[in-house]
Amino acid sequence: MSAFDLFKRVSRAPTNPTAAPKPRQFDVADLYRGPVATAADGEAAGVPLDEKLRQAYFWIVNNAIISPHYDIEYNDGPAQSFQVGDSRRVLSLPSAQSYSSFILLPLLTFATRRKCLFVGGPGRGKTASAILMGVLAGYPVREVKRAMQHGHPQMTIADLLGNPLPADLVNARRMEDIQIAWRSWLSMRVKIVDEYNRIPTRTQSALLTVMGDNYAEVLNHVFECPESAWYLTANDEQGGGTYQVIEALRDRIDVIVQALAFNPRFLDELLLRVEENVRPEEVVPPEIVFGEQEIDRLEEEIRQVAVPADVRRRLEFFCSQFELSEAAGVQFEYMTKDTARLSGVEWSQVVAADNGRDRLKDLGCQTRNGVSVRNLMTLLVFGKALAYFRGSRSVALEDLRQVLPFVLHDKLQPDLEAPFFNVPENAGYRTDRLSWLRRLFDLSCDEFDRLDLDRNDPVGRLAEEFAKGLDGLGERETRARLVAIERLVGELGKGRKLYGPLYDDLQKLKYLHQRYTNYLQWLRTQ
Repeated sequence: MSAFDLFKRVSRAPTNPTAAPKPRQFDVADLYRGPVATAADGEAAGVPLDEKLRQAYFWIVNNAIISPHYDIEYNDGPAQSFQVGDSRRVLSLPSAQSYSSFILLPLLTFATRRKCLFVGGPGRGKTASAILMGVLAGYPVREVKRAMQHGHPQMTIADLLGNPLPADLVNARRMEDIQIAWRSWLSMRVKIVDEYNRIPTRTQSALLTVMGDNYAEVLNHVFECPESAWYLTANDEQGGGTYQVIEALRDRIDVIVQALAFNPRFLDELLLRVEENVRPEEVVPPEIVFGEQEIDRLEEEIRQVAVPADVRRRLEFFCSQFELSEAAGVQFEYMTKDTARLSGVEWSQVVAADNGRDRLKDLGCQTRNGVSVRNLMTLLVFGKALAYFRGSRSVALEDLRQVLPFVLHDKLQPDLEAPFFNVPENAGYRTDRLSWLRRLFDLSCDEFDRLDLDRNDPVGRLAEEFAKGLDGLGERETRARLVAIERLVGELGKGRKLYGPLYDDLQKLKYLHQRYTNYLQWLRTQ
């Protein structure tokens, strides 16, 4: 077999062998959904999309991008671990199929049509990985490379989006008479912006509109862009470069992936490519290329992955840790870090005033901000995507644990002056933000277990009771529920320090109390 054929080979063996799913029971509602699907239909459809996605991953990791860094670790039973070096860092050998984040996260971005930022030094495969994603979407290599936007200090909005036709500018009497020669990259389903932190600030604002709202505008003319997967690159993960990246643009990025250093033990693979003159992006097997309809269906199937209540509850508890800043506000609702940020008061003053809690124990003291709605939605999407990729139809807690650091990488800002980072064994977390975020999640889950919140969650029980609806609820029962809420608020707030999860629980109880109060007033008018 020639080297060329070796690069194009896709394994026929299942990438993640599992038991065949049980046939779904017939439902009368299926008669109203169109023709019934049969086994023959499934065979005609070819390889299931989740299997095709895994085939693409393993082809890339084994043949295209040399990335032996299996940092997304799963275990099926005990795993071997070893302590190495003076710092006694742990090297673990996972007991289940594990993955390289540098390959997997861009692929999940492709499947969910989100936005991924590659960071790392020059020549580490950032641009090559982005180009591969364009080829997976069915575009020729030449078209992907020509459509790539290269950030540079003189880049104008016209360079990015398109120009009005010169003849129209001279002859037009109205704006509507001017035609725009739009850039071809705007219509592509995979968009690549290389060195985005070298783009001038004004042009960044135009890029933000395309990324955030899926349209481009020049001289009151609008070009509607298709749903796309975005890949951006930067050598500096803090967004530095020729121009500082505007905050809103950084916030639109869903995941950040670090390009790790090349391992010289794999030099023979580089030598093979040089001697055979093989460029992986030019030999992508057609079996792993996704058509437009397949990409649409892939995203639909990922959205159908379930998030079990127990997993969702732990994510709620984790996110509750960070927003509270008791000294930032007087009214209960305004006691948040965002209130402090908007005030313009120095962060050190806010921290100095907030001295009522155990700053080493409280996870919220490790950060300067909380988790936004956009961050939460992204976590859920990538948790579903990872579960889907692994062949599961429900999100496991470990799925969330693995994607969380890449989603919150530059969203949850550490307070490096916090006591946690001054503990000698935690010094490494100052620079290794991914490991710090995963450690935060582990500490949150440990606290969740200590409080036994899976079984002891009175706020959750009241919320479940409310979720059943108010139809038919009488005045007497409504008053009884109001009393129960008031009693629980009194119990929770009595003689206790205020931590983030308790703060959110009390706000939830206030919300329930207000809903029942409004309902009671309505009952009185009937």
